[in-house]
Amino acid sequence: MSEKMGGQEVDVPVAGAEDYVELGPEKLEEGKAKIVVRPFVIEDFDDIKPILDSLREGYTIALINIKPLKEKDLIELKRAINKLKKTTDAIEGDIAGFGEDYIVVTPSFASVYRTKGAEEIAGEPESSS
Repeated sequence: MSEKMGGQEVDVPVAGAEDYVELGPEKLEEGKAKIVVRPFVIEDFDDIKPILDSLREGYTIALINIKPLKEKDLIELKRAINKLKKTTDAIEGDIAGFGEDYIVVTPSFASVYRTKGAEEIAGEPESSS
């Protein structure tokens, strides 16, 4: 809507009409989406919601520091990890721990490299000599 004021046209915003731009994932050349490696920290069970939302979008590789929750409440940590595992399975992604305080979660197009030695050690029962 325009009004005449002092010989000049002025645009007056209409109530209820909002100008907005719909944002999606950043696009690179040839229509490929930009992948983001994003760090997260879990201090409480509720901190996993933004992680899950980012993973469901499909363009985020999450590096998650679990140390604060691990020091605070092991039961909540197990609950959070189980929720992350379920979401990872649903998006056909991959999840793995590295070190004692970090977890990495990837979308379906990426996987976490695991050394053969680590798989063998994890798969073999301890032998008593």
